[in-house]
Amino acid sequence: MNQDTVLRARVRLLGSNRRVLRGPDALWVYRVLTQVSPEAYGSKLAHVLVAAARSPRVRELPEARKALLEEAVAVAAALDPANPFRTKVLARALEAQREETAE
Repeated sequence: MNQDTVLRARVRLLGSNRRVLRGPDALWVYRVLTQVSPEAYGSKLAHVLVAAARSPRVRELPEARKALLEEAVAVAAALDPANPFRTKVLARALEAQREETAE
């Protein structure tokens, strides 16, 4: 992992004034930081992946929505079962995936 990229992601995260980063930077920031510290950032990545799949930007792109939700489920499932956020974020990702396939 490129340390400059990790540093930029951390600076972007610290520069936000939110519990969970949102907006266009959220995906790349959490993707980078999850590679460095999966238990600390994986649940946040799964959360923003589900939000991105529901975004108007991908409304007309079913394959993109499917890929985002598959990534969210994989990230959430990879969390340690002892992680206090795993159950909630995995359930949310699976529900979003079910809703997507039902449409």
